[in-house]
Amino acid sequence: MHPLVVHLPIGFLVLAALLDLASYWPKYKNVQAAVPLALLAGAVSAVLACVLGWLLSITGDYAPILLDNHKYSGIALAGAALVLYTLTTPIFISYLTLPRKVFSIAFLGVLGLMSYVGHLGGSLTHGSDYLSLATLTKTERTKPTRIEQIFVFEDVVQPLLEKRCVQCHRAGKLKGNLRLETHGDLLKGGKHGPAVVADNLTKSELYRRITLDPVHKEFMPTDGKTPLTKTEVALIRWWIEKAAAADNIKLTDVKGYQNVQPMVASVLGFAGTTSVMAAEEGNSRFPVNPNIPLSGDTAQITVARREGFVIRVMNHQPLMLDVTLPPKAGKSGVNLAVLKPLARHIIWLNLSDLNLTDGQLSTITDFSNLEKLRVEKNPIGNEALKSISGLTHLHALNVYGTKITPAGLATLKHMKQLENLYVWQTGITASDVKKVFGDSTSIRVAY
Repeated sequence: MHPLVVHLPIGFLVLAALLDLASYWPKYKNVQAAVPLALLAGAVSAVLACVLGWLLSITGDYAPILLDNHKYSGIALAGAALVLYTLTTPIFISYLTLPRKVFSIAFLGVLGLMSYVGHLGGSLTHGSDYLSLATLTKTERTKPTRIEQIFVFEDVVQPLLEKRCVQCHRAGKLKGNLRLETHGDLLKGGKHGPAVVADNLTKSELYRRITLDPVHKEFMPTDGKTPLTKTEVALIRWWIEKAAAADNIKLTDVKGYQNVQPMVASVLGFAGTTSVMAAEEGNSRFPVNPNIPLSGDTAQITVARREGFVIRVMNHQPLMLDVTLPPKAGKSGVNLAVLKPLARHIIWLNLSDLNLTDGQLSTITDFSNLEKLRVEKNPIGNEALKSISGLTHLHALNVYGTKITPAGLATLKHMKQLENLYVWQTGITASDVKKVFGDSTSIRVAY
C-alpha cells in the first residue's frame, strides 16, 4: 500500500503550492481559500504514507542507511506539512499572521524536502544509481539477430533475471542479502549460499526457489509479483545444467544447443517463431508434448466454467489449459466429468480443499497430459496415488494435508518425469523418501 498512498501527498502538496502561487494574480485571488484544505489532505496522506512505509521497511531488506534517510526525511516532510497547515488555521492566525511571502517561501522549502524524500524513495525502488551519470549514459546491449550471435547469459538469462528478479535483489534492496545484477552476484549468492552452482540444480538456490509450488513461503518471486514462465524456468535450468552456468559463452558453443534453440528464439522475439515456441507458460521443455491435441472444442470450456471451474488458456495451438476449482465452488459436489472433453488439454489442475475421495479421483487417469496436479487438503489416501501414478507427464504433485502414508510412495517410484513432491502434514519423513527412492532420486520433496 505504501507505493500507492505515497503519491497522494505529492499530488496534494503540489496542488496546494500551485494554488498559493496562482493567488498572487488578482484574477485567481480566490483560490487561496482552497490552500488549507489541500495542505490538510497532503499532511494527512503524508502521515499515512509514513505509517505504511514503516510497515514495508520491516520486511523489505533495504539498505539500512538509505532506508533510514528516506524514513526520517519522510517523517520530517509529514511534520512540515502539518506545521504549514497549522499556520493557515483561524486559531493560529488569531495569534500571529504570517506574511504571505514568508508562507510561500516556507512552501518552497516543503516542496524541496518532498523532492529529496522522493529521490530517496526512487533510490530504494530502482537502485541507488538510478540517476547516476553511468546509468543515464549506459548503452543497451545490441540485441542479437542471429543464433550465432547469442551469448547465453548476457542475451538470455540476464534479461530474464532483470525482468523478474532484480527489482528485489539489487543495490538498495537486498532481499536475502542477495544481488542478481551480474554473473558475479549469482555466484556469490546471499545468506542461503550461491544462487547458482554449475551442473548442480539441487545446490542452485535460484532454481530451487523459482520451481517451488507458488503457495510455498520460499517461492520466488514473492509478494504477488509475476513468476517466471515455464519457458523461462526451462532456459535457466538448461543454462545451469548444460552451459555450466557460465558467463560469456555463446549459445552455439554449448553441446546440444539445438534442443533449446526454438525457446531462445521465442524469448528473443526472432522472426518466424511459432505460437508453440512463444507459449510463455505452456512449455517446461521443448518440443511440446506431442500428445496434446492442437485444437479442442472451446464450447466445452464455457460449459465447465458454468460448473464453477476457473479456466485459463495457457496456449492456443496446441490448446493448453490451466484449470482450478475454488473450494467454495465444490461444496455441492465436484463434477469432474464435465472436464472429460477437455482432459487431454489440461496441463495444470488444482483440486485442492474440495473434500475429494479416492473414488472421485480415480478419473484423474483421463487427464493424461497433466504436468502439475494439486490435490492437497483432501481426505484422499494411497488409493488415489495409484490413479495418479498413471500420469506419465506429471512433474509436480502437491498432496500435503492428505491421508497418504509412506507405503503409498512406492506407487510413485516409476514416475520418471516427477520432479517436485509436496507432502507437508502427511507424516512422511525424509527417511521414508530415502527408503523408497534411495539416494539417487532426482525428486525434490518438500516436507
